[in-house]
Amino acid sequence: MAKKNLKSITVGFVSLGCPKNTVDSERMLAEIIQAGCLISSDPDDADVVVINTCGFIAPARQEAVETIKHAVDCKRKGSVKKIIVAGCMAERSGKGLFDEVEGIDAVVGLGQRDMIADIVKQTLSSGRQSVYLEPSSAAINDDRARLLITPRHWAYLRISEGCSHNCSFCTIPSIRGKLRSKPAELVLSEARELISSGVVELNIIAQDITSYGRDLGKKDSLPELLEKLSAIGGVRWIRLMYLYAAGLTDRLINTIRENEKILHYLDVPLQHVNSRILKDMKRPETKEKISRLIDKLRHLIPDIVLRTTLIVGFPGETEEEFQELLGFVERARFDALGAFKYCAEAGTPAASMPGQIPQEVKQQRMDRLMLTQQAVVFEKNKGRIGTKLTCLIDAADAGAGRGRFYGQAPDIDSICIIRGCTAAKGTFADVKITGTKDYDLTARQIR
Repeated sequence: MAKKNLKSITVGFVSLGCPKNTVDSERMLAEIIQAGCLISSDPDDADVVVINTCGFIAPARQEAVETIKHAVDCKRKGSVKKIIVAGCMAERSGKGLFDEVEGIDAVVGLGQRDMIADIVKQTLSSGRQSVYLEPSSAAINDDRARLLITPRHWAYLRISEGCSHNCSFCTIPSIRGKLRSKPAELVLSEARELISSGVVELNIIAQDITSYGRDLGKKDSLPELLEKLSAIGGVRWIRLMYLYAAGLTDRLINTIRENEKILHYLDVPLQHVNSRILKDMKRPETKEKISRLIDKLRHLIPDIVLRTTLIVGFPGETEEEFQELLGFVERARFDALGAFKYCAEAGTPAASMPGQIPQEVKQQRMDRLMLTQQAVVFEKNKGRIGTKLTCLIDAADAGAGRGRFYGQAPDIDSICIIRGCTAAKGTFADVKITGTKDYDLTARQIR
């Protein structure tokens, strides 16, 4: 498409959802910019608003619906001309979105991500609603040439699409298809591109990064990929996100322990610990396997930082089984923990299971779980007072800085608030921890 055709078009862009969705948003923004459009600093005042949505669970869909309705209000006032809804919610609902929220002009599925600039033009010139949905379950996206919406010194690196696990509560395989691993050379090419643009921290993501290569007949191939990534000059930190517990092999653990660029930080979503519930979730772990894994990790990598995600209120969860989960959290002493109230998602096996838990019970259990975890974190943070750490600086202004040590992932974890910070954004600084502020650490820079 000739750039002159789109030069006068302003596009407002809203990105919702997980890091995988962020990567898709960055690719779409790059396509829009390369086509000659202007990205509006105010999505409420643009020719076209593109909303890249999440459709994983009900709260995410509700956030998307509210965002769309806000754009529709702007359209009715005349400050916005057209509204395009893309991403997982668009893929899941298709043309049904037109009935769910009036005022949408186009629905764009995951397989049409790289056609977004053409779709913007077509939508702006069309007087009818349009649907762009084609099968995407066999596609392997090329995520090179992105316009980063993360700070320029860190980025997400997606190594595969989809998921071949069959967790009974999850909609991801039905939305994004089965596992499709990117060829290693494509992953390495993208990593080089990100590093050449100034990225020093690569956050490795997928639905489950430990499954990388299995669809290609290669078992336990993540360690080999990580070794190749760490050999690229310029990368300082490699962070591993979304690891299936059953996929943490001895070879992978040893690679994490021995490779100085791979951070001693693991994000391992466990979902629960009760063996009966795990079986109903169609997870391969048991309480005993999980406990042995945590003990092994802490024995082999003493400074390991562990993050997990749990679900409360899964169908049939008894008070006794929830108490078992609370006790496990107290003993496991995770450094960070996220939790969800179970949502009955249409089309998933768990949605039709007996013993659905009332919403008020789910909320009570969520509150009790997070208070239990809060006590663990506050105690662990106090134990860091007086220690010296190296921080990657995310912001610095007039001697006040915000940074993260290796045990703090961007956007989801706590931060270090640094007094006397003279280091520039995107560089590393040695600090001494001086105190705590809620979940965050306070520090001063060591010169």
